[in-house]
Amino acid sequence: MTKAQRYFMEIKDKRVAFIGTGVSHLELIKLFLSKGIRCVVCDKKTEDEFDELIYEELSAKGCEFSLGEHYLDIIFNCDIVFRTPGMYYNDETITKARKAGVAITSEMETFFDLCPCKIYGVTGSDGKTTTTTLISEMLKAEGKRVHVGGNIGKALLPIVETMSDSDVAVVELSSFQLISMRQSPNVAAITNITPNHLNVHGTMEEYISAKANLIAHQNG
Repeated sequence: MTKAQRYFMEIKDKRVAFIGTGVSHLELIKLFLSKGIRCVVCDKKTEDEFDELIYEELSAKGCEFSLGEHYLDIIFNCDIVFRTPGMYYNDETITKARKAGVAITSEMETFFDLCPCKIYGVTGSDGKTTTTTLISEMLKAEGKRVHVGGNIGKALLPIVETMSDSDVAVVELSSFQLISMRQSPNVAAITNITPNHLNVHGTMEEYISAKANLIAHQNG
């Protein structure tokens, strides 16, 4: 049994919330629903503002919704919460839920936990997309089966069960993704760090600390 298969089996009886239905979440929500896992979509849009087709499709698969002004209240009644990179990790409600014992995670964090193959990670204030693309193209030229994800490409967790240990994942990671990472990639590249997103992070120290998570958990 693979790590991914074991993971989905272990959370079969959990209630899982997804904050937002953006690029990194929609396919993930569909995957979790297909596994028979209870899912809740949390979005600050009201039901009138929410995409009707997505609402109907997910509702038909048994998904719950928590929409509008108090959309995050429901996470206190969930076991696992997947936040989008756009939802700040140190948000007051997210922090309160984390302290209450709710597992706060993300698509990329869980992918790192379950990925069966070598991961190349790239971050930086500038040039990370170019660097990620160059690395992926060089690996393809070597004959590798390459999966590109993170800020570019597609969400990788929904396809983790189709990956093999001979594949390679190349991911571009932002400070918002890295701030909560508990694992580092096998190979890491930091292009540069200059002041950015300080309106969210508040301090340069937090921004640098988030970027440093790319290498903080490497074992040598």
